[in-house]
Amino acid sequence: MNHLRTVDVLGLGFMTFALFLGAGNIIFPPSVGLAAGEAVWSAALGFLLTGVGLPLLTVVALARVGGGMAQLTAPLGRRAGLLFAVTVYLAIGPLFATPRTAVVSFEMGIAPLLGNTGPLLALYTLAYFALVLFLALNPGRLLERVGKLITPVLIVGLLVLGGAAIFAPAGELGATAADYQAAPLMQGFLQGYLTMDTLGALVFGIVIATAIRDHGVNMAHRVTRYSILAALIAAIGLALVYLALFRLGATSHGIAGEAQNGVQILTAYVQHTFGTPGSLLLALVITLACLTTAVGLVTACGEFFSSQFPVSYRMVVILVSLFSLLVANLGLTQLIGFSVPVLVGLYPLAIVLVLLSLADHLWLHAPRVFRPVLAVTLVFGVFAGLATAGLTALVPAWLEHLPLAEHSLGWLLPVVVTLLMAVVYDRLRGRPQVFA
Repeated sequence: MNHLRTVDVLGLGFMTFALFLGAGNIIFPPSVGLAAGEAVWSAALGFLLTGVGLPLLTVVALARVGGGMAQLTAPLGRRAGLLFAVTVYLAIGPLFATPRTAVVSFEMGIAPLLGNTGPLLALYTLAYFALVLFLALNPGRLLERVGKLITPVLIVGLLVLGGAAIFAPAGELGATAADYQAAPLMQGFLQGYLTMDTLGALVFGIVIATAIRDHGVNMAHRVTRYSILAALIAAIGLALVYLALFRLGATSHGIAGEAQNGVQILTAYVQHTFGTPGSLLLALVITLACLTTAVGLVTACGEFFSSQFPVSYRMVVILVSLFSLLVANLGLTQLIGFSVPVLVGLYPLAIVLVLLSLADHLWLHAPRVFRPVLAVTLVFGVFAGLATAGLTALVPAWLEHLPLAEHSLGWLLPVVVTLLMAVVYDRLRGRPQVFA
C-alpha cells in the first residue's frame, strides 16, 4: 500500500499536533498575553512566527530531503552536521525539553491538588517516565497510541479550556508591560523560541516519516506529501490553541496580575472559572500534552542515536528516560534558567539552516553557501547565548551596537551580509565539475 486513508492522514496530523503540543506550548502563551495586555495581538503575531511558522517550515524542509536531519545538514559535511544534530537532540531530549514536560505537568496538574514536595515530584516523575518508556519502546504503534487514542482526549480538553478563554474571559484586556510597549511583535517573536518547537521539528521529522513508512508508504514523494499534510494540520491546531491562551492571559490581570509564569496564570484562571473540576481538567490536559511530547522526543532520540552510533534503540530510550528522570527533579525554575541561553544560541542556527535548505535550488553548490553562513551564525549565536546567560564580559562590546541586538537578533545583519557574499562567490565559481 502506497497511500494513506483519510482517517490515517488525520491520525497522522493529530499525532504531529500532539508531539509538538508540550510543556512550553501551554505555559508561555498565557505569560505573553498577560505581559502584552492591550498589545496582545501584535505579540501573538510574533509568537506565531517562531512558534508555528518556523516549525512548519522545518518539517517541510525535512520532508523535502527525506525526513532526516543527516540529509538536511549534508552540505555542512558529516562531522559538522553530526555535531549540530547531537547538540539539538541533547537539548530537546534529556537535557532540557524532555525533563521539562514532566516538571510542568507535575506543577500544573498535580501540585495544585496534592502539594508541591520533593518526594511527590520524585514519585510522579518515576511513574511518568515509566509510561513514556513503555510507549517509546514500541515506535511502530506510535500512530495508533498517540494519534488515534491520546490526542482526541487531549483535543476535547483543549476545546473546553480554549472555549472558556474565548467566551468566559476573567476580565478585560490589561495594561501592557514595559518590555512589550516598544516592540510587542519582537517580544512575542523571541518568546516563541521558548517553545523549542523549531528544534523539536528537526527531530520530529524522522518520527513522522517513520510513522508513515510503518503504514506501508515507501514512495519518497508520498512520504513527503503526507509529512507536509501532517505538519499543516498540526500548525492549524497549534495556532488555535495559542490564540485562545493569549486571550486567556491578556484578560487575567484581575485574578493573576502578580503571576510569575504561565503555570500560575492557568491555575488561577481554571480555579476562577471552573473551581476544582477545572483543576482536574487542567491536570488531564497538561499531563496528556506533555506525555505525548515526551514520547516523541524519546523516540526521536532513540532513532537518531541508534542510527549514528553502535548502540541499540532500546538502550538509547532507556538511558534517555533515566537521565530525563534525574534532570526533572531539579525543578522547573532551574530548567528554564539553564535552557534559555542555550535556545538563544541554537535557534539562529536552526532558522538559517532551514531557510537555506528551502532555497537550495538557488545555490550552484550548496556547501559554498551553507558553510560560511552557518559558521558566522554559530559565532554570533554563541555570543547571544553568553549575553543572555549574563556572561557579558565574554561578549565583545561592539556587538551590542548591531541592529536588533537589544532583541537578541544582532546575528541577523552579519548573517545576511555573509549570505550575499557567499551567493556572489557561488555564482562566480559556477557548478562543480563532475568527472566520470
